[in-house]
Amino acid sequence: MVLEQRINDFLRYLRFEKRYSKHTITAYETDLCQFQNYLAEKYSDCDLLQITHFIIRSWLADIKDDGQTARTINRKISSLNSFYKYLLRLTIVTKNPVAQLHALRLPERLPVYLKENETDRLLEEVQFEEGFKGFTDRLICELLYQTGMRRNELLELKENSIEWSLKQIRVIGKGNKERLLPVSPMLLDTLRDYLQEKKGIGNADIHHLLVLESGQPLYAGYIYRVVKSYLNITTTVKKKSPHVLRHTFATHLLNNGANIQAIKDLLGHSSLAATQVYTHNNIDKLKEIHKLNHPRG
Repeated sequence: MVLEQRINDFLRYLRFEKRYSKHTITAYETDLCQFQNYLAEKYSDCDLLQITHFIIRSWLADIKDDGQTARTINRKISSLNSFYKYLLRLTIVTKNPVAQLHALRLPERLPVYLKENETDRLLEEVQFEEGFKGFTDRLICELLYQTGMRRNELLELKENSIEWSLKQIRVIGKGNKERLLPVSPMLLDTLRDYLQEKKGIGNADIHHLLVLESGQPLYAGYIYRVVKSYLNITTTVKKKSPHVLRHTFATHLLNNGANIQAIKDLLGHSSLAATQVYTHNNIDKLKEIHKLNHPRG
């Protein structure tokens, strides 16, 4: 089938040219294959060039009737839109039917974050396990909170990612974009001690910065479990994931006077709109300060 071949070509393009992560490529594959299956079931003789925005809209309506959220539907629109932009660039099609569709309005979701006393408790009072495992677990939490990096960025850190003299870490973010994150002298000392202890781990991976007790590189599920287990004993927020520490990093910076453009650069956001969600939390804090301190608050 022509459409199936075009989808496979597109996925290879994302993998080898755009260098997207496996997780991102899997999401694209899921969405596009679902659309392909819908076409095969409802429009068995439909050619790639015959696909209209009415057909795409009927697919999205089916998805919505199945109970999918607006966020999921918008992701599928985005996946299909990227696919058609790829086809346009190769002149396989002459128009993008997705361009006539609009994303669904999403309910506002404010980032979940820890209070400053909760991060103090996490990094200063909590007793991590003894030995190399506990050292690794603590460093996972420290790096996520002190740099704001994503879980996948933490996974890909290498020993040579640390710029010791410049006191910064090189991170490879979404779209294979590199950014530099400042690191405190105290955290640098911790990293030095960690690398020294890592030398005592037999057959430890010498490329990845953080490793398991076995010497193998970390994996996503391990980081998630570590963060969740320690947040369970330090905070009452419902969501407990590595991304909560990223949100906490950004919120604490903003609450302490950091420029939002600087926060955008540190987080690796492609647009300021993605960062501005943190201003809602800042406004709530200002309201609280006003209420407590203004004579007519």
